[in-house]
Amino acid sequence: MSIPSTVIHPAVVRLGLQYSQGIINGSNARCIALLEVFKQLIRDYSTPPNEELSRDLVAKLKPHISFLNQCRPLSASMGNAIKFLKKEISCLPDTLREEEAKEKLQDTIDKYLREKIVLAAEAISRSAFEKINNNDVILVYGCSSLVNRTLCDAHVKKGRAFRVIVVDSRPRLEGRETLRRLVRKGIHCTYVMINAISYVLPEVSKVLLGAHALLANGSVMSRVGTSQIALVSKAYNVPVLVCCETYKFCERVQTDSFVSNELDDPDDLIVLRKGRAQLGGWAENKSLRLLNLVYDVTPPDLVDLVITDLGMIPCTSVPVVLRVKNVDQ
Repeated sequence: MSIPSTVIHPAVVRLGLQYSQGIINGSNARCIALLEVFKQLIRDYSTPPNEELSRDLVAKLKPHISFLNQCRPLSASMGNAIKFLKKEISCLPDTLREEEAKEKLQDTIDKYLREKIVLAAEAISRSAFEKINNNDVILVYGCSSLVNRTLCDAHVKKGRAFRVIVVDSRPRLEGRETLRRLVRKGIHCTYVMINAISYVLPEVSKVLLGAHALLANGSVMSRVGTSQIALVSKAYNVPVLVCCETYKFCERVQTDSFVSNELDDPDDLIVLRKGRAQLGGWAENKSLRLLNLVYDVTPPDLVDLVITDLGMIPCTSVPVVLRVKNVDQ
């Protein structure tokens, strides 16, 4: 790391390592952990003499954010949360005493977490319930905390009876965690790999997907493999619903997965069969490169509906939501 460890708060160092080792995964979990650590950072902060808190604290946050970005690139949700926090810090009145200002910032972070993540998830769960009927067969992919919560609420709290097909893919195999959570709640599940979706789609009534971010052109950025599922679902005339909180809406525009993406460890793609690795020693081959993308981009015409905390909207309404958010701020 190019940033000296003396500048970095120990809680941020611990968080960065948890990000890089995959201990904390998922957009929501990473954003919550980030804001909790920033609360600790604000608690431990003291303004140097002849400095203003509103200016100095923003400067102090910069190396911490750079460190976390080096550990693992920031998600769209984390970028939005950081932008929000910096704006709140810079808007603090000079008349506030240091302790009052720190307390106000911590309350602001708590309010952001409650409104943008906790209450948003409740609202999405309620809206999505309207789309889930008895005897439905719902296809889900990977591990989305929001989709898992929606399905568990519909089954446990509302008593809907449905079946879930959990689709998974290498190398992360995150669907196994989804399977564990749903089976624990008594939901009837089937587990398949992504190469089998064309066999299961004829019996599927709807596809429910999570999102890493919703881009300004209406594209959905999500775990790699999502666009493949949306494409095959479209071919089978199965409706694709995406659950996404509005704090993940992003002003960036992308039409493919190569312009901007996060790269994972290429060695994760190597599979051992009977003790032998087909791609063993790939790094020595100058004409071979392994590309392990983390996310892919699904075009808006493959998504039928986005379920958000503001209600159900088409992908094309993302710019409108962004415009309203900017006016409110």
